[in-house]
Amino acid sequence: MNKTEILADGFWHNNTIFAQLLGMCPLLGVTTSAINGFWMGAATVLVLLGSNIVVSLIRGFIPKNVRIPAYIMVIAAFVTVVGMAMNAWMHDMYLILGLFIPLIVVNCAILGRAEAFASKNSVLDSATDALAVGLGFTFALMLLGSVREILGHGSFFGISLFGEHYPDFLMFVLPPGAFIALGFIIAGINIINRRVGRTSQSVAACRPAAHTAQEQA
Repeated sequence: MNKTEILADGFWHNNTIFAQLLGMCPLLGVTTSAINGFWMGAATVLVLLGSNIVVSLIRGFIPKNVRIPAYIMVIAAFVTVVGMAMNAWMHDMYLILGLFIPLIVVNCAILGRAEAFASKNSVLDSATDALAVGLGFTFALMLLGSVREILGHGSFFGISLFGEHYPDFLMFVLPPGAFIALGFIIAGINIINRRVGRTSQSVAACRPAAHTAQEQA
């Protein structure tokens, strides 16, 4: 895979949330607002980037029978660093995200990328994959957080959109609202993918006909 394919696959085609349905715990727990989703995604990007690079660098030195515990130790080290940095410089956000920061260690998507990609590819490709997957995860968190914040509180990134008299919809603030919003978002993305797929098939079908016409001419 070239860099463009890695980026497209990690961000969209094989998106952690919308395609694989992984990382549901932070998705439902912290996306009560867009800003929460952004910072949770940013923390995940940093952990993914660091762990993928390190795993790619040391992949030749780790015995196969202990590779998973070794990868978990690498991920846990980066989660600890990110958590301490947020606690020092973004204490309020650290308190909001709370337990979900250390839970990054057990995020299946991060361990999955270390095992499925970083352990088999170069450092540059592993870093590209980490950025693509991390940005796709952040996009999903921000999108769901934006929908829940707009419908639940009538605001976006803390800025009121409909005035002070907007009636808060508690359902979208609570996890049931997150499930409902996520279902509609995934349905919309599936519709987009199907339409794009049909367009690509139509273009591919037209190309042989065009070549045939040119040869006959």
